[in-house]
Amino acid sequence: MNLIQAEAFILDLLRQQLPETLYYHGLHHTEDVVRAAEWLARSEKIEDQESLMLLRTAALYHDCGFMYTYENHEEAGCEVVEQCLPTFGYSTGQIELICGMIRATKVPQNPQTHLEQILCDADLDYLGRLGFESISHTLYQELQARHLIGTEAEWLQKQITFLSSHQYWTATALAYRQPAKAVQLEHLQKQATLLEP
Repeated sequence: MNLIQAEAFILDLLRQQLPETLYYHGLHHTEDVVRAAEWLARSEKIEDQESLMLLRTAALYHDCGFMYTYENHEEAGCEVVEQCLPTFGYSTGQIELICGMIRATKVPQNPQTHLEQILCDADLDYLGRLGFESISHTLYQELQARHLIGTEAEWLQKQITFLSSHQYWTATALAYRQPAKAVQLEHLQKQATLLEP
């Protein structure tokens, strides 16, 4: 398993092929998810080197399907993983674990393993972090560019619905992200009340 080559390959590909209108799901998001996954893995006491390498690979490749499609990008990403990672010495079993992690990030999330839980929490780490408003605005811009959302009032309701139904899975995210996420949700609900006629 040559993680260094697999990482260089996908980062180069993402730089070249991700659409410019991915204001939220751009390369910066992938890099953020890698950082969050590694922080969560340390906090969750994941020490097995192979597990850490598989998690990092999954984080790097989790949104690469956006190069080809917006809907069901997780499956498109798994196709990339299945085609490319054998070149870098990944086994069939390792690729299955990576695809399991990628598929688990599909909303609504349903992770089955600890590593899947970590990647799911890393993917939505921003919900319970400083900068939530500016990051969520980039998602609004991205959805607007695809005519998938209308007014800001509709976006506000969509966020309230999403944050209300979302859950963190790891003990670390529950301790360090859930409290701030609850504050974000309360703030959004207050905004919605102000918009009511």
